[in-house]
Amino acid sequence: MMTFVVVLAVSGSLIFGAAWGLFGKLPKPLEGFLVAMAGGALIVSVVAELVEPAAKDAPLGEVMFFLGLGAVCFVVLDRLVDRYFGSDSGGGLLAAITLDGIPENLALGVALIGAGFAEVAALAGSILLSNLPEAAGGARDMRASGQSRGRAFGLWVATAGILSAAALIGNFALSGVSDMALASIRAFAAGAVTASLATEVFPKAFKEDNKFAGIAVALGLIIAFSLHQM
Repeated sequence: MMTFVVVLAVSGSLIFGAAWGLFGKLPKPLEGFLVAMAGGALIVSVVAELVEPAAKDAPLGEVMFFLGLGAVCFVVLDRLVDRYFGSDSGGGLLAAITLDGIPENLALGVALIGAGFAEVAALAGSILLSNLPEAAGGARDMRASGQSRGRAFGLWVATAGILSAAALIGNFALSGVSDMALASIRAFAAGAVTASLATEVFPKAFKEDNKFAGIAVALGLIIAFSLHQM
C-alpha cells in the first residue's frame, strides 16, 4: 500500500505539474523560485538517498565510477536534446527527470520494502517538492517552443508512467538484487541528478528569478532535509 502512495506521488506530481505549466498561469519569477526550491531538495536526495546508501554497500571506487557514468550519460543525452529540440524546448528538464528518475525510482522501489509510514511520507514529500515545479516549467517551455498542449502533456504523462513502473519494478522484481548492484544503480542516478542540477535546474532558476534563487535553493534544502529527518 505504501509503495503505491509513493508511486502516486511520482506520477501525480509530474502530471499535475505539466497541467499547471500548460493550462495554468505560471509567472516566470514564481517558476524560477519553485525550480530553485526543487534543486535544493534534490541536493538532499542526491546525498542522503543515493550517495550515502551506495557508499555503504559498494567500494568507493565503484560508486564514483557509476556516479561519473551517470553524469556523462546525462550530459550526452542533454546535448542531443538541445540539438534536436532546442535548448529552450523544455526537453532538457524532461530528459533530466527521465534519465535520473529511472534508476532512482528502481532504487526507491527497493528502499520502500519494509519502510515505515514516516519514511514513506518523507520520500513522497521530497518527490512532490522536486518533480512538480520541474514538470511545470518544462511543459511550459515545450508549449512556448511550438509544441501543442496535447503533445507536451502526453509526453509528461508517458514519463510519469515510466517512472511509476520503475518504482514498482524495483519494489516487486528487484527485492532480491545484491546490495552492490543496487549501489551501482543509486550512484548512476546520483551522477545524473548532479549533472542535471548544473546544466538544467540551477541555470533555469537563476534565469527566471535571479534575485531570490539562492534563498529558494536554501528553502528547498531545509524542507527536504526536514522531511528526511522525520
